Amino acid sequence: MDGARTRGHAPALGAIGGMVRGGAPHAILLSGPGGVGKTTLAMDLAAGLLCVHPDVAARPCRDCRACRLLDHDDHPDLHRLAPEGPGGQIVIGGRDAKVRGVRDLIGELVLLPLEGGARVAIVESAHRMNPDAQNALLKTLEEPTDRHVFVLVADEPARLLPTIHSRSQGLRIGPVPRAELVAHLMDARGLPSDQAETLARIANGLSGLAFTYADRTDLLAWRRRVQAELLSLLERGRADRFGAVRDLLDEASRLGAPAQPAATTGDDEPAEARTPAALQRAGAALIVTTWLDLSRDLLVAGAGRADLAPSDELGGEIAALGSRIGAEPILEMIRLLERTHDGLRENAAPRLALETAMLAWPHLTR
Repeated sequence: MDGARTRGHAPALGAIGGMVRGGAPHAILLSGPGGVGKTTLAMDLAAGLLCVHPDVAARPCRDCRACRLLDHDDHPDLHRLAPEGPGGQIVIGGRDAKVRGVRDLIGELVLLPLEGGARVAIVESAHRMNPDAQNALLKTLEEPTDRHVFVLVADEPARLLPTIHSRSQGLRIGPVPRAELVAHLMDARGLPSDQAETLARIANGLSGLAFTYADRTDLLAWRRRVQAELLSLLERGRADRFGAVRDLLDEASRLGAPAQPAATTGDDEPAEARTPAALQRAGAALIVTTWLDLSRDLLVAGAGRADLAPSDELGGEIAALGSRIGAEPILEMIRLLERTHDGLRENAAPRLALETAMLAWPHLTR
């Protein structure tokens, strides 16, 4: 697929190219780690299915009217559904509901395609559909037609109903080899080799995440600041750690928040009280993911393999600190952070979860 925007994932691109040329199944379940590039792949599939180039093998051509409409997110036969805000769920929706949901998406698909071909529905973060939404979608998947193609994008496919799995053709994608990802970053973003290498290492082969870092220097700078702060907290007490939680959580919540009008609460109200709970959980999850990366880097650097630790950009202290802490405490911390991440997904209190992790963060004396 020469017109694909996906970088890497040659087997997956081959699979969706076959769907474009030979006919797509009624439902496809794209799964893989967050940040690996699943949504981009889903959009490439949609582009191929909606493209009207006379040579099917050349689709998506990125030049026909349909491709131009899709590139401007204005194609009438492409319908997308995603959770409301960071950390939110996909709900059932429907008439009288305040939030667009699965029933609204299904309602949009009732009419015949406007541009010919089929209507394509992409459900992003499909693993965040609540039970009612999943059951509503299932009823539609049980009655397939040749006019609709559903593309479900999921980080955690195990959270979807088994019957949704059975009615969907699965396609899983994983990390891109580092050398390949470096080449893609240099080609697509014009990055120098050393910068592309750094981003590929930090992203652990997740192409979507690597390109996000390339495009959002604020996010990359935030990651470095957080990891440096966490290292400094190894030698600081409980009061400093609890104070850091509030500052880190506030900044992380703002980082992923869209621009929005000022809150109507009083100026003396704590910032965290003005932040929606879902946004706070998403911010906390971002901190925990960054913390996990640092902990794993401390583990491998302390074992004498600092070359495998992307966080070695913070300085030679990574290896020394990893050795001082020791492997077992770091492993315990990694296990705790993994549980914390799962708890945040299940609506754990963000600040309490981070404070608990801070108490477990090893303490080193100067």
